[in-house]
Amino acid sequence: MKGQAIFIQNEYSDDNQPLYQADCDDYGGLGVSSSDMSSPEILRSPIQKSDSIFSLAGDRAKISAWDAGWNVTNAIQGMFVLCLPFAIKHGGYMGLILIIGTAVICNYTGLILVDCLYETEPNGRRVRIRSSYSDIAAAVWGERIANIIINTCMVTECTMICVLYIVVVGDLTTRAFESLDGSTPIPHMAVCIIATLILLPCIFLRDLKEVSRFSMGCSVAQFLVLGMIMIYCFSKVSTWQWNEIRFNYSAQEFPVSVGVIVFSYTSQLFLPSLEGDMEKRGDFKKMLNFTHLAAAAAKAIFALVCFLTWVENTEEEVTNNLPRALRSIVNLSLVIKALLSYPLPFFAALETLEISLFPLFGFGKTWFTFKADRSLTLQMLIVRLGFILGTLLLAVCVPHFDLLMGLTGSLTGSALSFIFPCIFHISIKRLKLRYHEVFFDVTIIMLGVFFSVTGFYNSISLLVQQYLDDDLDSDLSSTLATPQKSELSIFNLTDIYQPDY
Repeated sequence: MKGQAIFIQNEYSDDNQPLYQADCDDYGGLGVSSSDMSSPEILRSPIQKSDSIFSLAGDRAKISAWDAGWNVTNAIQGMFVLCLPFAIKHGGYMGLILIIGTAVICNYTGLILVDCLYETEPNGRRVRIRSSYSDIAAAVWGERIANIIINTCMVTECTMICVLYIVVVGDLTTRAFESLDGSTPIPHMAVCIIATLILLPCIFLRDLKEVSRFSMGCSVAQFLVLGMIMIYCFSKVSTWQWNEIRFNYSAQEFPVSVGVIVFSYTSQLFLPSLEGDMEKRGDFKKMLNFTHLAAAAAKAIFALVCFLTWVENTEEEVTNNLPRALRSIVNLSLVIKALLSYPLPFFAALETLEISLFPLFGFGKTWFTFKADRSLTLQMLIVRLGFILGTLLLAVCVPHFDLLMGLTGSLTGSALSFIFPCIFHISIKRLKLRYHEVFFDVTIIMLGVFFSVTGFYNSISLLVQQYLDDDLDSDLSSTLATPQKSELSIFNLTDIYQPDY
């Protein structure tokens, strides 16, 4: 989600009926032949057909393990890694430990989530009877409740990602054109409004085929930009201050950093569909292990090197610490990348609203169905325009990148990546789990709840504090700007100075 991941649609038969998907995998499955399709166990557990809001319409091709790894890498190595050095600033070595530990936990929950797609027959054969995150949730909570909870989390996360893209465009642009005295020729709000005007054509999107063409190019450009930052930091290795990294942490700001780190690893939402579209599903485990190992190493090194370079001066978006000339090039490159990334979460959120959530609350499906010529209805245009303007409003009212990212990670990231997968695993596999597996799942659930509550509380507290500080600064500025009447004017100057004659 946070990178430019391309999500592929699950396979179904030509008559739009769900297929019983079962392939050889490293879990011990041998596949299901046509003669086995009459098995009562299979017939009682059909794969539910889920409308994948991340799918590219009409693209049903299988993908290799390398393609799947590229998708996962793009999702967990997005441009929001720019915030990780700021997390080290507040957490020190604890932040580094958390970056690595979160990768381990998210890798584990991704594997158990995919394991919940399968059921084992009496003869030991594993059969894939579910196809998506929502299908797994429906097996535990029921279809209606699962759709409401999962789709609400999905829309919330995608909406906040859209808001974050607008905020980061405002931050990076204003700092790219910052003068030597620290002033900017264009305010943050104006940049956000201009960015929204540029993004208005998104309301006419009907699929992601055109948008996806920018995916690989944007991702390669981002890795080049991050490489430029790393090269600059290593050029300053003689100034690194290792003694500034400590084990102590800020009790108020570190929980927000936890949300930032968790948010940067969120990819569980699309892993079931991605595994279903792999040519060799047996390679999924190796692929996920490798991508999360690489992500943990890359993020830890990037965060550490950047923090050692700027120490206490490390800013929310680390690119703003670069020298003025290099900062302008890097920031404007990332601005273009952010604008091209916006349509993906926008389309995902809107399609989920139009197809899944609105009908659950009484709005007819025909309200949000394309016309015969594939043009959009008036209701669709109004909702999409309102969504874009809503993301602009949030970006203008809450222009704090790290706090918004921490809040999102605490709300949806912890739930989707920590809590829900373990709940599903215990519920679906409870008769087959060993004691240490149950212990791991319960521990991760408790950690997820703790991170969610503390991160949410501290994010809200810091946002309120920021608003109070902004109001205080505004009042102070207006007071200093108002000419004050001299106190001497209330006296008669002749009473103060009367020369002796």
